[in-house]
Amino acid sequence: MPIPVILKAHEIQGRSLTFRDATLRDTEFILALRTNEKKSLHLSNTPPDPSEQRAWLKKYEESDGQAYFIIEKTSMPIGTVRLYDAQGASFCWGSWILESGAPAYAAIESALMVYAYAVDFLGFEAAHFSVRKANTRVWNFHERFGAIRTGGDAQDFFYSISAAAIQHGRRRYERYLPSGAIAVSAQHAALK
Repeated sequence: MPIPVILKAHEIQGRSLTFRDATLRDTEFILALRTNEKKSLHLSNTPPDPSEQRAWLKKYEESDGQAYFIIEKTSMPIGTVRLYDAQGASFCWGSWILESGAPAYAAIESALMVYAYAVDFLGFEAAHFSVRKANTRVWNFHERFGAIRTGGDAQDFFYSISAAAIQHGRRRYERYLPSGAIAVSAQHAALK
């Protein structure tokens, strides 16, 4: 079995949400989320300079091995999420931010979409990630979904989630993404 790799997708369609590949036109939206005092409390520091965000997005556009998405509801951006750091059959995900006022279901549907894309389309079997210790809502969410705390440092808890736990979580919360997700490549061709 080949080792999976993280590929960018032009778009991933869920039940109510869409992931769209991030581009330079998203600079201001991303910067507003990442520098929002409340939203950025549990994130790595982001300089408030638009030129630095544009440079990061330009580097992202030219890179391989990661996918950075704008989460949209009816074509309006409401958040971001990123897949990166593939390690064998495990991928990492993070940069998961939703605007205040996003629909209540957006967190669970977007998490299910991450797993649907990574497992069903890319072939990953597990995930790993870190969550700030102070971000109790998010690490509680991941633990309810089936992630296991594997360690930590002064700032973060480290997690992994197995293929069995991902599948169990997807079945448990299936009502939020009953038909799975549809991924479209950068060439607008179906991946599955």
